[in-house]
Amino acid sequence: MDYVKPAEVLESMVEAGTAKAEMSASQMLLRGFLGGGILAFATTLAYTATTQTSIGLAGAIIFPIGFVIIVLLGLELVTGSFALIPLSVFERKTTLSRMLANYGLVIIGHLIGCAAYAALYGMAVTKMGTDMANPLAQMLIQVSETKTLGYHKLGFDGIILVFIKAILCNWMVTLGVVMAMTSKSTLGKIVAMWLPILMFFEQGFEHAVVNMFVIPAGMMLGADVTIADWWLWNQIPVLLGNFVGGALFTGFMFYWSHNKKAKDSESSKRQAGLPTKPALAAEKSGL
Repeated sequence: MDYVKPAEVLESMVEAGTAKAEMSASQMLLRGFLGGGILAFATTLAYTATTQTSIGLAGAIIFPIGFVIIVLLGLELVTGSFALIPLSVFERKTTLSRMLANYGLVIIGHLIGCAAYAALYGMAVTKMGTDMANPLAQMLIQVSETKTLGYHKLGFDGIILVFIKAILCNWMVTLGVVMAMTSKSTLGKIVAMWLPILMFFEQGFEHAVVNMFVIPAGMMLGADVTIADWWLWNQIPVLLGNFVGGALFTGFMFYWSHNKKAKDSESSKRQAGLPTKPALAAEKSGL
């Protein structure tokens, strides 16, 4: 069977978080660049499907393609790391400074990758600026303004709203990362991670890396959005909300739920006079 049990998944989460934190700066930047660009590809593919079919669910069904490519190729998606690296820090397998360095460098990579694709896609979809009436170009402009000015109109409530939608989004995105660890087969990983990603995208929740593409792309095409609008009314609160959703609702809640069972199991063994894992390990090492 290729199914991986939750306790083993938890170990994989900590190990993955440690590996991500210990990468070199160049790896973080390059993998972040590729991760951002590929997710931007998936976003425009989803928008194309929605435009062609007039069915929003069509885009949601297709969008996880980008996520699957990123995970299977071991690229970086900072939103996924929000659930993994904090566990490694908590387990003292890496440091807080390494975690922050990873987030900072990967985000820079995402921004460059998303901007590069936004510029190239903008030229392609508008035929080098000669066809601004293209429905996909207009869709990017509309989405860019909705994700910024739409929240701006609500004032402080807009900040709270976008923060909540970011929490809900990354609860599912990081669940997709974890679900990929529940199978040893490629097909199993694809199916497992596909479902949570579909759920977040179809409901219009806020994903920081998607927004690193959509909002600048809309701005390049003429959206009435400033850099301040982008970061104040979307990017900063979305990054914070994504972190809370990933670290708390997926990372630590999964950790506490399954780690406690492991401890209870060890305690039960002690009470029953059975050998525990530490005792078995000591026996194997000759101690």
